[in-house]
Parts: sequence; structure tokens; C-alpha cells
Amino acid sequence: MISNLKGKICRNLSSNVLSKVLTLTIVLTTYSLLANAQVDTVYANNTKIACTIKEVTPDAVKYTFPGEDVLNSVYKNTIQKIIFKSGRVQTFAETTSYKTVSDVTDYDKVAITSVESEVKGLYKLGDVSSKAKGTTVFSSQERVKDRAYHKMKLQAAMVGANIVYLTNQRTEGNKYGGYFQSGSTAETNLTGVAYSNMLPDYDKFKQLIGSKTDFTAIKKYELGASDTDVSVDAIDKAFTISNVTADNGIVLITAKLKGENDNNNFQLASLTENTFSVAYKHKGTAYNIVISLK
Repeated sequence: MISNLKGKICRNLSSNVLSKVLTLTIVLTTYSLLANAQVDTVYANNTKIACTIKEVTPDAVKYTFPGEDVLNSVYKNTIQKIIFKSGRVQTFAETTSYKTVSDVTDYDKVAITSVESEVKGLYKLGDVSSKAKGTTVFSSQERVKDRAYHKMKLQAAMVGANIVYLTNQRTEGNKYGGYFQSGSTAETNLTGVAYSNMLPDYDKFKQLIGSKTDFTAIKKYELGASDTDVSVDAIDKAFTISNVTADNGIVLITAKLKGENDNNNFQLASLTENTFSVAYKHKGTAYNIVISLK
């Protein structure tokens, strides 16, 4: 009888404890939902910002953090959407117009603009430039210009950019020579700055590589200043990482690529579940190296 009484008391205690835990869980969940419902959420680049929206201007969104009065702002170019505490969702055409550049072959998705406001708030990945020249004085000026833009898009894609702010364009037409003067062919020179609205995630990259330092480079893209197009080669070279850091969202890798003694500093250009690619420049030539994570 005493044994039955003890069992009954234990069952009652267990039931009471379970009931209290369940009640506490429901309370905490409800509190969390209510707390989230009291703020607006801005989805910008790789981050979520819990805040109170104060104003949406033509260029930016202004907000304050909970419990603060300081006014902050973020450019609309970097915002995918805002979920307001009312439940309303607002998306932004500025970011939906950017296309995803996953690797060098996506170069045609790179946009080129001469409007500076279109790159405000985006990540600056580096300067790009290109030059194209006709082979004869009968070369089409438009085709020469197209080749220059083609090369600029390739350079941008090699560093993972999806938009280029064009800072300068110089185009000269064919000049026919005479008795005392030689002719010259059509030529286009472009300079600009490569940007992206989204970068490879530093934390995800660190998670994917874990403690591993030795990898295999499987492909190399190369574009020289005088090349008319990018070259691609299958390779099988050791890629050994010694350090990984982040600078304003850009992932920088210190590593050794076997057989390449001229460079140890690389910039993470793209990231998938199976591969990542790094970019660097040496003596005017742009490189993009694809590395297997397996």
C-alpha cells in the first residue's frame, strides 16, 4: 500500500512539473511572438534588422532601434523587403532588378550603369577596366564597343559582382590615313567600379570549410588586359588556406595555390555547397579559381 502511495505521489509530481514546463513554454513563445509583432523587420543583404521604420525616402529607409531615439538609415538598393509590425510586406524593385551572378559564366547578368545612385549602399568589390580595338580601319565601331563591354562584364563576374558603375568611357572611330598620316582603328576604353548587392556569407563559408585547410583547385579562369575573351582550363592543384578574415562583409583568404608563387591573397567571389571560387589580379591579368569543397 505504501508502495502504491509513493507511485501515485511521483506521478502527480511528474504531471505537475510537466504542466508547469508546458505552461512556461507557451508563455515564452507567446511573449516572443508579441515582442516580434511590436517591431518592423528590414531584410537587407545578409542581415535582418528589428526596428521601427520612421521614413521611406526615394533613396533610403530611416529607422530607430527598439528603446533608442538615434535615427539610422539604410539604402534602398540593399533592401529585399520590409515586414511591418502590422503584417504588411513591402518589397523593393531596386534589389529585385539585380541578377544573381553565381560564377564567371553568368557574366551576361552583370548590369552596367552610369547612374551613381544605383550603386549607393552596395558592396564595392574593386576597380575594373577594359579596352577593345578594331583590327582594321574597316572594323565596326559598335562591335568594338560591344567587345569592351563584354570584357568589363567578365571582369566583374570574376570577382562576384553583378553591377558596374561606369566612371569613364572613351570611344574613337576609325581614322583613315593619307599620304602624310597613318590611319588608326576604332577603339573603346572603359573604366568603372564593380559592386554587388549580396556577398558570399562569411559564417556559412567558415561552417562549410570547418577545420579543413587543404583543398583542390579544379578550374582556372584567366583574362589578360590584351585578351579578347576569358580562357578557362581544368586544373588539379593544391589550395592550402592559412587564414580567413572579413572586411566590411568581403571575405578575404590567405592561401597558397600550388605552382603560383606570385600571390597569397584571394577574395572569395562565390560559394555553393560543393565549391567556392576566389579572385585575384596579377600584373594586369584577372584570375578566378574554382575550388572543390569535397
